Amino acid sequence: MSRTLEWTVGVEVVEEGGRTKAEARLSTGTTTLTGHGSARCNPADVDVPAIGDELAASRAMKDLAGKLMQEANRDMEAVGAGTVPQRTGPGYGWPEAVS
Repeated sequence: MSRTLEWTVGVEVVEEGGRTKAEARLSTGTTTLTGHGSARCNPADVDVPAIGDELAASRAMKDLAGKLMQEANRDMEAVGAGTVPQRTGPGYGWPEAVS
């Protein structure tokens, strides 16, 4: 069996009040999942907006990937299959800033 699917991911980035927020949206044609991420510049650091954009967008996509994995796990459980094991270990990039 062969099949081809096209899924679309869009990322919206907004800078406001010293914070950068991003929303990543996955559309599969039958469902939509959304991930969120944010970043802020440490006041002691040089403000480089592109870095905030990259951090917020990557965090939104990581959140989106986690939600997609949860969906896959639910679907596998529904058909009696085991779930994908959770990986433990360090995260990616800088830890997200606490509000």
